[in-house]
This record gives sequence, structure tokens and C-alpha cells, in this order.
Amino acid sequence: MFSKFAYSIFEQSIKDYHVHDSVNQPINNPYPKEKIEHLLYFKNWIDTVQWHFEDIIRDPNIDPTAALTLKRKIDASNQERTDMVEYIDSYFLQKYANVVVKSTAKINSESPAWTLDRLSILALKIYHMNEEATRTEASQDHRDKCQEKLNVLMEQRTDLSTAIDDLLTDIENGDKFMKVYKQMKMYNDDDLNPVLYQNKK
Repeated sequence: MFSKFAYSIFEQSIKDYHVHDSVNQPINNPYPKEKIEHLLYFKNWIDTVQWHFEDIIRDPNIDPTAALTLKRKIDASNQERTDMVEYIDSYFLQKYANVVVKSTAKINSESPAWTLDRLSILALKIYHMNEEATRTEASQDHRDKCQEKLNVLMEQRTDLSTAIDDLLTDIENGDKFMKVYKQMKMYNDDDLNPVLYQNKK
């Protein structure tokens, strides 16, 4: 099933990142650029780096100048994440381009790539919650609470994976159809964000 295939690549990306565990390390994508595996690995790598950006910026002692620089990196990462989702959806649009859509077909609230975005983030939650559930220097109470949360996350992974595979099957069978809306982020656009376009005058 595609969800299991994608999740294994997300896990690989997370594992590779934590070899050095540095937000400044370059990505070393092991998959050819023309493969969907390359996009999935790249997508999760972006999510993993941003996960750690979000940890760092919450340091109460962070230097304000460093925090502002990091906020700019988070903004850029969010845009890159959105772009990568759209690349992945382009893969599915091409894959299912010749499917005969039934007259009774319905649209899904999320495109395939956005459901995979959720699975990628969930993989990160599971990895880090497992770290907390097994952290030997933490109290037993902390580990027990984190294990309970981990159990819920694992159940969520099962449910989300089933939903992803069902969606792809429905699209392949013509029971659902894809309709992708390009993300129109206004705050990054010099012509749409009032703060930016007023400063251009």
C-alpha cells in the first residue's frame, strides 16, 4: 500500500537526519530526482528540519536577533513545504490522468499530497514521542504519560494510513477525483502583503 511505502521513506529521512541532528546539515537524498521516493524523502526532510527550528525558537533565552533570523528560516521552510506538496500532487495528477471519472465521483477535502503531509508530520511525532517514552533520565510518570500518547499516535497512524490508501484507490477507480488548488500564500508575496507592498513605495 502506498501509505506504508511513503511512511518507510519518512522514517528513513528522520533516521538520517538524527545521525548528526543539526538543522544546518545538508540533505543527502538517496533517491533519483525522477522518482516519487525523492520527493517524499525531500518533503519529510523539510518537515524534520522545521520541527527542530520550532524547538530552537522556543528557547526562552534565545537572542532576539537570532530568533528573527530563525523566524525567516521558518517562513522559507513553510513555503518550501507547500511547494513540495504541490510537486507530489503533480505526480498523482499525472499518474491518474487517464482514469475515467464516474459521474457519481466526489471530491475529497484534501488532495493525496496533503494527506501525505499529515503522515509525514505524524511520523515525526511518533519518533519524538518514542524518544520521550524511553528517555531513561526522565521520571517513570513522564515515560508512562508519553507511552500513552505514543499509543494514540500509533492508532492515528493506522487510521490515517487506511484513509490515504482508500483515497488513492477511490481515485484510481474513478469514484473520487483530484482537483488541486495552488496555495495562494499572501504573506510571502510582495504584491499581496500590505506591509511589504507599502514598503516598496
